[in-house]
Amino acid sequence: MLQKVIHTILIRRHFWRHATFSEIAELYTSRMLRMLALNIASSFMSIFLYQQGYSIPFIAMFWAVFFLFKSFIAIPSAAVAAKFGAKHGILISNLLFIPSMIAFALIPEYGPWLLILCVVFQGTSSAMYSISYSTDFSKVKSSVHAGKEIAYMNIIEKVTTGLSPLIGGVLALFFGPQVVLVIAALLFTLAAVPLLRTSEQEQPNQRLDFKGFPWHLVRPTIASQFALGFDVFSSGTVWSLFVAIFILGVGQTNEVYAANGALMSVVVFAAIGASYAYGRLIDRKKGRELLKIAAVANAMTHFLRAFTTTPVAVAGLNIANEAATTGYTMAYTRGIFDNADLSGKRVTYLGIQETISNFGAGIGGILLFFLASSIGDREALHTFFFVAAVVVLLVVTARFPLYRK
Repeated sequence: MLQKVIHTILIRRHFWRHATFSEIAELYTSRMLRMLALNIASSFMSIFLYQQGYSIPFIAMFWAVFFLFKSFIAIPSAAVAAKFGAKHGILISNLLFIPSMIAFALIPEYGPWLLILCVVFQGTSSAMYSISYSTDFSKVKSSVHAGKEIAYMNIIEKVTTGLSPLIGGVLALFFGPQVVLVIAALLFTLAAVPLLRTSEQEQPNQRLDFKGFPWHLVRPTIASQFALGFDVFSSGTVWSLFVAIFILGVGQTNEVYAANGALMSVVVFAAIGASYAYGRLIDRKKGRELLKIAAVANAMTHFLRAFTTTPVAVAGLNIANEAATTGYTMAYTRGIFDNADLSGKRVTYLGIQETISNFGAGIGGILLFFLASSIGDREALHTFFFVAAVVVLLVVTARFPLYRK
């Protein structure tokens, strides 16, 4: 049913050159199910750990290890995607996520050693999925209407990721967070089903090839890709912890999950409108300007987070941050996809980018660990937002050949 709806919407748009509408519908169906599963759980993983008695330094180090492991496993994951094909890489990544959700749900009963399994399975799954999905989408997008295509991809993703924290929060309120983790595992299983019938767009049985690799396409984006990962950690883990602990209050009951989910879900309509408008700007050759302006606006939202004290202010800031983040990530993604085309080594290039961004997120976790260990929780989070406001400005240093045309 879901796949038919997506197919009906997409068939009216002449977006994709290399894939049939049926294949795109299958890809998007799998994407939606995965994002639903991922976000109903990941939106409160840090809160769940804090509720179980783990400190902010411990949580920060857990995520630092997680992202650094993702950085380490990115190239091997890219090799798997090259060997078996991007869609099979997505299929494998969905299946790998299931044991991580089950392990996380069992932490209260069996202890923190299960976090090792979460790091290994979830980290491998996330890295492999990001590379495989980007490989597949960058292959099938149109060079003429890429901005519009990225906009529609972003709209579908944002609707799913915007509503899923609310769904997960409500489920956690009535049934407990562990039940939600099990439901997420089941959804990851369902997300794998549409891919069983799909063909590969990128020729499988390839090997990563670094000989003659065009490093000149990577060097101008190293700092910006690092900042991109740092921003993901800041807007995800750090911000959700700050809101849950110091704005909403984390107790022994589960109301905080529903409240946090509601605050995260207010971004849906802003994301839809922004995605479509930004897609048109990118196709009108305004991607470079959009990238710079939105990156500066994103930095400002990080700075303001340190002064946020009420749920209403959180909701407003979430909307502003979503509009800014959507702007720079869409323009940035367009540049990355163009570079992937130019490189002639698509999977290798995207694997390297994944390595850099996760390293940036890992450094963010290490920074939060040292801040929280030395100056206290609230002060550490405030200071981190100030640092994030500076670091994310590195996004404006990105130089893509596409935007020099």
